[in-house]
Amino acid sequence: MNPVRKQRLFLVFFIVIFSSVAILLITYALRENINLFYPPSKIVSGEAPIDRTIRAGGCVIVGTVVRSTESLAMSFKITDGIADMTVNYTGILPNLFAEGEAVVVNGKIDNAGQFNATEVLAKHDENYLPPEVAEAMAQAGSELQHQETCQVL
Repeated sequence: MNPVRKQRLFLVFFIVIFSSVAILLITYALRENINLFYPPSKIVSGEAPIDRTIRAGGCVIVGTVVRSTESLAMSFKITDGIADMTVNYTGILPNLFAEGEAVVVNGKIDNAGQFNATEVLAKHDENYLPPEVAEAMAQAGSELQHQETCQVL
């Protein structure tokens, strides 16, 4: 084999191996940072992973917000029209958080089955419904419109 051809072959082989290793490392690193969305019905049925950061969303059920008098801890229930789920959160809620409105929460499910949120995201105007929540409610068979669903539940 010609030395120049052999050198090119090794160079191509090195580039392919190096690129493959780099892609594998990037994929592995990103796998740990992905927040998958689960509606309350899937979380309640046990389809969501335990002790992994996930995203959930639905409408806050009116009358379910319970605030602690001693700290910033609180709990509230969200629904997708099929199942209700309790969310525990410690921190300051966004100004637009309200009962009967859509929210998306980031957090983990602990071994006891409790959803502990680390972040609460509220809608930004009166007509907005987060895409994940809208899709989950549509898949759940909820035929009510956003305003009716969030206010009725």
